[in-house]
Amino acid sequence: MTKIIIKTTKSFTFDAAHFLPDHKGKCANMHGHTYRLEVSVARNNGILGNGGSDEGMVIDFADLKAIVKAEVIDKMDHKVLNDVLPFRTTAENMADHIFKVLTDKLQASGVIVDRIKLWETPDSYVEACYE
Repeated sequence: MTKIIIKTTKSFTFDAAHFLPDHKGKCANMHGHTYRLEVSVARNNGILGNGGSDEGMVIDFADLKAIVKAEVIDKMDHKVLNDVLPFRTTAENMADHIFKVLTDKLQASGVIVDRIKLWETPDSYVEACYE
């Protein structure tokens, strides 16, 4: 029998500026993006019983929103990312950072981060997920 995995996904947007020193393209200069962030989470043991939510949820959308807002959005929205993040502010590094931050925050409640999708432009994104 095939195991069914239920995932909960919530989307967010935030605006931020950054630059990539010594980059050979236009991104070396200060510029901004309206980022779109998709956070997908799941539970190891399903949604009902075996450690899942007694309400039949992976996580309440409102709870996920509050956590992502506090841990990510409030720290990056309308900021110069080079001033608030301790690494080169590529979309790849940002997705990795967000994945780790949310994993640390959610794992105690039995919720695992399945995938982070960070859209830098309307047609370009990076993903961070388990292999």
